[in-house]
Amino acid sequence: MSESLSEGTPDAAPVANNCAQCSKALTVGDTVAAGDRLFCRSCYVSLRAELEKVVASMSADVNYPQAAIGAVLGGVVGALAWWGFTVLTHISFGLFAVAIGYLAGHGAVRFAGGKRSGGLQALSIAVALLSYLGAIYLVNMTFINKALATQGEAFRVGFPPQSLELLVRVVTVDFGVMDLVFLAIVVYEAWKIPRPIALPPEATP
Repeated sequence: MSESLSEGTPDAAPVANNCAQCSKALTVGDTVAAGDRLFCRSCYVSLRAELEKVVASMSADVNYPQAAIGAVLGGVVGALAWWGFTVLTHISFGLFAVAIGYLAGHGAVRFAGGKRSGGLQALSIAVALLSYLGAIYLVNMTFINKALATQGEAFRVGFPPQSLELLVRVVTVDFGVMDLVFLAIVVYEAWKIPRPIALPPEATP
């Protein structure tokens, strides 16, 4: 009786599955679940090491000058798109600014050859912030010059701005809570897209 109970303990019982990598029959003590698949311990350790190597390589040897070009191009395209929409529709649609962070982040990643790192995040955020401020200047400049023309004034706000003081005054015109919200979204997009890939915690049998 005792012998039959010993043979039927869970530790010795086979699992009705095979390893997804090597097809070896799995047992309870040698089964690791990863996502929706089951692996033997040795295959899981080998695959995990390969994944860690691939993820680490994505953050190594980043070509930051090339990434900066991509980020700047993306930021400029986003800023000009927002400004162009404003010129055509005469509506300042602030949510359009989200494209600035998105394009700056994607530009950095693409021009860096698909790399992702904390440095690329910082680069994308810096470019997105400058592009956002530049877009605000262009959008506000459009409405200010329109108002000046309506009033018969000869003065026009130019690009680039005639002085640092004028730059600050134009950028801060009607700057409110929603502008801060859009700015936060821009920064989040620029931070999220180049974010390094994080593997889930290592599974245990």
